[in-house]
Amino acid sequence: MHVTHRLRGALLALALAGGVATAGATAAHAAPPAGVVQAAPAHTADAPQVLAKAAHLVDASTGQVHLSKDADLRRPVASLTKMMTAYVVLQEADPADKVTVTSADVSYASRGGAAVAYLRAGDTLTVEDLLYALMLPSGADAAHTLARAFGPGVEAFVDKMNATARQLGMNDTLYVNADGMPYGGGGHSTARDQVRLAQAVLADPTLKKVTSTRYHTVPATSEHRSYSWRNTNRLLGSYGALGVKTGYTRAAGFTLAFAAERGDSTLVGVLLGETSSSRRFQTAGALLDWAAAAARR
Repeated sequence: MHVTHRLRGALLALALAGGVATAGATAAHAAPPAGVVQAAPAHTADAPQVLAKAAHLVDASTGQVHLSKDADLRRPVASLTKMMTAYVVLQEADPADKVTVTSADVSYASRGGAAVAYLRAGDTLTVEDLLYALMLPSGADAAHTLARAFGPGVEAFVDKMNATARQLGMNDTLYVNADGMPYGGGGHSTARDQVRLAQAVLADPTLKKVTSTRYHTVPATSEHRSYSWRNTNRLLGSYGALGVKTGYTRAAGFTLAFAAERGDSTLVGVLLGETSSSRRFQTAGALLDWAAAAARR
């Protein structure tokens, strides 16, 4: 068990569930009419258009809510689920720990059209490399491998995901698997809860490095073949972008957790239920530019 990660996670959970993360959320918590975009009064007139079903954008440095649209509406979040999978893994394991991929991991991921990292059964990889396989190509095979290893067993791991969600103050979130596919109903969360989770992910140095990486290559060794993965997040490479995760299912639509460091601000946002893959990135980029400009005023 990786004590450093567990201690950091416990302290972060206290902060997110308490005053640090909620300092700027109170004003946006009163439920507005469905579909109405909330923003700080000074921003309202020039807020970018958001066509996603739900959105939430905060400055993690100050807790200020820049924009909120149906942020407490429960929706499926697709592969944003894997942010929690990655976060829980590092409460249980060290990045240098090793896990062997099984045929069950590979066969699970091959059903239902899930994205995969093309892991090979019998290969033994470090936890860190499996996190890249999980977060860059959004591999359901990596999700199953990690959940099986650190539950132990997928069901026990999902229990840990839900317990961690409660610790982080994600009270409108339910996980039913480690990958976000619509098995067993697919679970649900909210834009506000997913922003909390994205903040927790970015507070972990290993996960911040992983989610900010555009390409990752694993050279072949005696324990595994070579692998090369590309991040599905098109925002990476733009000014200050840190990730965090993309997602898609038919039920969830296109989803995106995004973040960027702009000056003294770390801006973290989530879009849920977008109908256009490309537009989620365009909207996220516009929101980051807008919020950064507002912070400088």
